[in-house]
Amino acid sequence: MISTYKPGIRLTLGLAAAALATGCASGGKPAATLAPGLLEAANPQVLLLGEVHDNAQGHKLRYELLRQRVEAGWRPSLVMEQFDRENQDLLNKAQKGCLDAQCVIRVAGGARWDWQLYYPVIQLALTYQLPLVAGNLSRADASRVVRDGVASSFDPQGVKDYKLDQPLPTALISAQQREIVTGHCDMLPEMMVGGMVNAQVARDIWMARIIRDQLPRDVVLIAGNGHVRKDIGVGYWLHEAAPALKVRSVGFIEGGDNGGRYDSIQTVAPQTRDDPCKQVRK
Repeated sequence: MISTYKPGIRLTLGLAAAALATGCASGGKPAATLAPGLLEAANPQVLLLGEVHDNAQGHKLRYELLRQRVEAGWRPSLVMEQFDRENQDLLNKAQKGCLDAQCVIRVAGGARWDWQLYYPVIQLALTYQLPLVAGNLSRADASRVVRDGVASSFDPQGVKDYKLDQPLPTALISAQQREIVTGHCDMLPEMMVGGMVNAQVARDIWMARIIRDQLPRDVVLIAGNGHVRKDIGVGYWLHEAAPALKVRSVGFIEGGDNGGRYDSIQTVAPQTRDDPCKQVRK
């Protein structure tokens, strides 16, 4: 059993997740059980499962959805945003040597995530020998993207697959800009927006690419709601590169807003939290 601890490095979440979560918290009825149809639907080739990062109920419901499917015989790979892709070797080592999820977290987990929320999913992967795959953009690549653009973190094949030798779609960029500016309390300096949009898009494309690398094995992505969106997130880029791939996205939303962003939504009770914009407004 591995006992050493070498933390991974992850990108800062910033205010975006909490602010957007708060903005979605009105409307809809939060559910304590899984929405009808989520369990009955057939397993797709790729299942994108979102989250509000700090919402404990959402984590529990998502785990329940995944647990029931796995216990019924499904054996997908689990791609997780919470692990940086540059730390895949550490994650592989942990999966081979660890007896429980806490050990995996100790060996391969980075700072700034509330890892106890992810403990059940990681333990499920260990129990059923589901491959854990690091899905997040590395810190070095993120810095390069902010400076040099989305294509800078990809090899020629990646540039070709995702048409990164062409300008990114205007509608996608506009939507990402709105999300990032809103998520930073409408107080983000304009000069920073473009680089942050590029970093977000690069994360989505990398997750899409890593998912495709797992095929023909089925894949589950564990990531924030923004990443699992089918209109501008990972779902969009999977369709661009592999339109025949059967992909289903599920948003775990504080409130009931979908707006075509997901194939299905699971409403969850809003998490009690301080106003994420309070410090910025001081």
